[in-house]
Amino acid sequence: MGIKLREKENNDGTISLYLDIYHNSKRKYEFLQQLKLIKKPNTVQREQNKKNKELAKKILAKRQHELESNDYDLTPAFKQNIDFVEYFTDFKAKYKKKDLRVIEACFNQFTAYLKEAEIKTLTAKELDASIVNEFRNYLMEKLNGESPANYFKKFKLVTKQALRQGILLKDPTLDISIKAKQGIKKQVLTPEEIQLLAQTPATNEEMKKAFMFSLYTGLRYSDIINIKWQNIDFTNKQLHFIQEKTKEQVNINLHPTALKILDKPKKAKDFIFKLPTHTACTKGLKFWVKKAGINKTITWHCARHSFATNIIFFGADVNTASKLLGHTSFRYTERYTHIVKSLKEKAINNLPEANF
Repeated sequence: MGIKLREKENNDGTISLYLDIYHNSKRKYEFLQQLKLIKKPNTVQREQNKKNKELAKKILAKRQHELESNDYDLTPAFKQNIDFVEYFTDFKAKYKKKDLRVIEACFNQFTAYLKEAEIKTLTAKELDASIVNEFRNYLMEKLNGESPANYFKKFKLVTKQALRQGILLKDPTLDISIKAKQGIKKQVLTPEEIQLLAQTPATNEEMKKAFMFSLYTGLRYSDIINIKWQNIDFTNKQLHFIQEKTKEQVNINLHPTALKILDKPKKAKDFIFKLPTHTACTKGLKFWVKKAGINKTITWHCARHSFATNIIFFGADVNTASKLLGHTSFRYTERYTHIVKSLKEKAINNLPEANF
């Protein structure tokens, strides 16, 4: 093990100071960016050179002490000052497993959280339990179903590797977790309730058409706002598109009601539905459902749950339902069979009794 202070001449007439760290047969370099020397100094610059070199020697001594005090574990301060978002980006780029898209989704959510929290830079040293806990709450507030637990699990995967590599000195995710939700707690609209909605005017008719289309296709909100007329094959009465979430190709045979909602085709590259903001759609949906006399908490994602539940209820097998929903695993689709079983039991129990 050894650390030496070295110099490197630059083309701009300065000299860079850096630490040459040799440990466990591996060599690492730490450039002291703020401590450059002037190659041909004047009197004032000569004094500054002296101060910079003295400070560099103090940093050298500190790094030496850090190595020794950590039992030769290479976890010096310069590692802790690594930008954590850049580290996460590098982790994502090198990740080779099949669930890469979950890692990417987790990264997108983490950067979105940082933006909302107005955190412009985040070093590994600054990543503490309070930030992790706020990110956890962000996931639970913004996402539904199993996504918060799945994404947080992947985030822990990143921090644990950072811990092993000495980027983090302690695990900031310790004792912080998101419990995976069992089953689907989203409300489901029955065919009768869907008919009620169809007959009830909405404050925004474009929102109504889009939600009704989701009820008959199972599209997520993120897909509804992105589909274009070129995705519709009117000859074969099919919808072809690539899901925003999974990037999987999905082909759906269109129900007569879905075709009726679409009406006549327009320009191929035009969006089918021109909706207001997600917040406005959510408020409009809530008011519309209440106006229809439906006493359920309905969100946009309920349309997807309702589509899946209803097609299985009326005879679709898990394989067919899975393909229509664009699921990457039967495990996700099989959850709906439990809902259907419960609904059928309820339907039987609601039959009136006969008196003998």
